[in-house]
Amino acid sequence: MAKTFLTPEALAERWNLPLSTLNQWRWHGKGPQFGKMGKRVRYALEDIEQFEDQFVRRNTCYEKNNLYSKIKAKK
Repeated sequence: MAKTFLTPEALAERWNLPLSTLNQWRWHGKGPQFGKMGKRVRYALEDIEQFEDQFVRRNTCYEKNNLYSKIKAKK
């Protein structure tokens, strides 16, 4: 069975994020795993789904899996 890959544009659309956010996450080593095929960045769908599963929460007070707490904003 062939693996399914998403472009950064498709992933940004899936998550309703600006493309620049994914670019920053890659630069800073945040976000899901990705691969490069030549100059093209691709995300394996199974890696995306695994990354999404890390952030499923039962309530709003548990900070361990909060994506935004792991990304440091520039001062």
